[in-house]
Amino acid sequence: MSQSDGSEGRITTELREGTFLIGIDRPAKLNGFTPHMLRSMAQAYTSYEHDAEARCAVVYAEGKHFTAGLDLPKVAPHLGSDSLMVEENEIDPFDLRPPFRSKPIIFAVHGICFTLGIEMMLAADIVVAASDTRFSQLEVKRGLMPTGGATVRMVERAGWGNAMRYLLTGDEFDAATALRLGFVQEVVEPGQHLGRALELAQHVAQQAPLAVRATINNARIALYDGPATARAEFGKVQRGLLASEDFQEGLRSFKEKRPSRFSGR
Repeated sequence: MSQSDGSEGRITTELREGTFLIGIDRPAKLNGFTPHMLRSMAQAYTSYEHDAEARCAVVYAEGKHFTAGLDLPKVAPHLGSDSLMVEENEIDPFDLRPPFRSKPIIFAVHGICFTLGIEMMLAADIVVAASDTRFSQLEVKRGLMPTGGATVRMVERAGWGNAMRYLLTGDEFDAATALRLGFVQEVVEPGQHLGRALELAQHVAQQAPLAVRATINNARIALYDGPATARAEFGKVQRGLLASEDFQEGLRSFKEKRPSRFSGR
């Protein structure tokens, strides 16, 4: 999708049998993000959201590393803004401001996964990590604080002390620690991370799209607005799903003991 000269890197997109692949491509610079790549990532997320054929996305990276984080000299002039290169009505890859994405995203990480790499993966739904992945939220070592969601999501997942252990030191941690703290959901052998993420994406893509979106939205409401607000939505949302063609297909497939073929209607 995105084009630039080699020094600025690029974000690629591909639709493959219902799975929308988003590739980070600047391996010569450890996939460090430039302003061009940040803009392209927001555009890729937005394209995915509006692609009717895309049911699940996988974010991955070319080369030996997922990302070393921001290319700080290039991005520094933009760091004081309220959104990092995301324009109005675009989907924020950090999931910090509306409009929020409604469809699922899976991350496949490997090698170095620093700063914004962690923050983007924490904003996703599922993360598969190669066992040799190295993580670090190292902004404090550069005189900065994380502004892509780490201060919120690391505390939510791991608790205050576990989050501050790494937020306040910038120390590296390994994939086993990331799994223990709830930052990643699966750890696989090196080289198998993308394949496993694609397997999961295909599995998610086979489920009822309306139900998947409703599940993500209700979980987000519970997280942002509280459990009581989410519970208040149960009946209304379920009634809408009961009226869908997908529910009727789910009933038929149950009775006929066969896999469902959902249309998203």
